[in-house]
Amino acid sequence: MDWNTVRLAVFDVDGTLYNQRRLRLKMAGELLLHALCNRSLSTARMLSAYRRLREQLADDEVQDFEQVLLTQTADRCGLPPATVAALAAEWLERRPLRHIPACRYDGLPELFQRLRARGKRIAILSDYPAQAKLQAAGLAADIIVCAGDVGFLKPHPRGLQRAMALAGATPEATVMIGDRPERDGAAARRSGVHALIKSRRPLPGWQTFATYRDPLFTVQL
Repeated sequence: MDWNTVRLAVFDVDGTLYNQRRLRLKMAGELLLHALCNRSLSTARMLSAYRRLREQLADDEVQDFEQVLLTQTADRCGLPPATVAALAAEWLERRPLRHIPACRYDGLPELFQRLRARGKRIAILSDYPAQAKLQAAGLAADIIVCAGDVGFLKPHPRGLQRAMALAGATPEATVMIGDRPERDGAAARRSGVHALIKSRRPLPGWQTFATYRDPLFTVQL
């Protein structure tokens, strides 16, 4: 990894900018309380079906996935698509925002500052809407591209290619930073981009880092 050649650093959001497991535990507590108060598991079941289908649509690389996701989730759960959309937005986008500051990984504001000081642009590439999450984390990016903007979920490379086009950066001058080799890493490789994968353990075939205090960011950058 040679930071001197990098013009654009592209970050995933969920699991990369914040501890997704910690946030999901907090949200599980909220969802349990909601189920107890309403004496119903319908919302929890819908969210579970929605997540599973979203992962499948990503694997199948379905174009314009959002409408397919809403329709199929609605069919499986016996709900109107508008209800599915409203519940997904509430539980997967709005409610988690207040927990993100406590779950944000250490060292990110300093890393973003170092990148900008070195004249590098910062992009966000997320499978979910990202602007509000980024603001909740106290971070800012030059470019934000979400799966809904390009019609494909990762590992399809279109989102990463869009970010590079907006930045005027070549694959050789771009690095993709994520936490899922099968999603972020695969999108990077298919785009000819170097990938850095956040992981507490080594992953064969991938360059990994455990924290944003890693010498990769604090010494080499």
